[in-house]
Amino acid sequence: MHAQTAAVLGRWQPVHTGHQAVLQSLCEKYTSVMVGIGSSNIDDYRSPFALADVEAMLQLALAGYDNYTLIPVPDLPDDGAWTRRAIDLIGRPDIFFTANPYVLSLFAGRLPLAHPVEAVPRERRTPVTGTQVRRELARGDGWIPLVPVRVADYLRRNGLDERFRASYGLHTLVMETIVID
Repeated sequence: MHAQTAAVLGRWQPVHTGHQAVLQSLCEKYTSVMVGIGSSNIDDYRSPFALADVEAMLQLALAGYDNYTLIPVPDLPDDGAWTRRAIDLIGRPDIFFTANPYVLSLFAGRLPLAHPVEAVPRERRTPVTGTQVRRELARGDGWIPLVPVRVADYLRRNGLDERFRASYGLHTLVMETIVID
């Protein structure tokens, strides 16, 4: 374990098996992990789960680990203000992980940066995306193998899978058919 602090920022909408591999790998590798929950104030088809639900899913995915801190990072309309606010909330970790190219560009030159997949041993990497999980949520039950068992149980037990389908299912499926150059 490195005696360092790592930070990772994502929307975690919902927490899937790829997220879990990254988060657990970071907790195993670093002394302290700051887990930023991006777009924590947004409710739309890309961020359909409330902050409390995202926090619960992250805690379920990280059961058995105690060296992480969950930090909501709300969206702001100004990129510079958002970047400064995110750094204020997360601090100045020894390394900052994000898979979002735009967020990487905002933090370039401010923090040491890495893509989350770099933290995961090759044999633990899981090629799944939040977009893929939300698409399967919109279609039915194909999402279940894409998320940790405890997260799937949480989503079903709380009716969040059905709420997602009712609130955002059609929009999610329509958006996948739109091609933007």
